[in-house]
Amino acid sequence: MPEFVSVAQVAEVPPGSLVQVRVDDKPVALYNVDGEFFATHDICSHALAYLSDGTLTGHTVECPRHGARFDVRTGRQLCFPAVAPVKSFAVKVEDGQVWVAV
Repeated sequence: MPEFVSVAQVAEVPPGSLVQVRVDDKPVALYNVDGEFFATHDICSHALAYLSDGTLTGHTVECPRHGARFDVRTGRQLCFPAVAPVKSFAVKVEDGQVWVAV
């Protein structure tokens, strides 16, 4: 079983928003899609840019640098210029806290 670490309070990430959190000192993008939380590595697989600085539309995050898009549920790349996915992480919510697997 993976180990989970607390990264945020639910209230800190309202529906439709994304933020950067740190897990083992690595940047992770945390997304709230209609009250359901997802997490991916925060650095775009195409170029050095934080996905947490991008735009979240439904289950899709768009990189602010060149417009690559990824599915926040799986990390799968959805369009060029990205040709590789970003790592996704298991997430759970308990007692008002958001936890991400390490």
